[in-house]
Amino acid sequence: MGEDRQVSWLLTLLMSIFFGSLGVDRFIMGHVGLGVLKLLTGGGFGVWWLIDLILIATKYKFKGIVWVES
Repeated sequence: MGEDRQVSWLLTLLMSIFFGSLGVDRFIMGHVGLGVLKLLTGGGFGVWWLIDLILIATKYKFKGIVWVES
């Protein structure tokens, strides 16, 4: 079906730290719907932001995402 999306791990991590509550990290990963939800809920009232931050920091294997170093 579709190819995996190559995403810069460092850029996504930094955006998650500083703008994760606005859903920027999810937009970078191509998860627009989840990014909008995160934006509207303030990062899931902080909980979703923290979980995503931990997942990104540990290079969690999100479906359709390949982490690249750049």
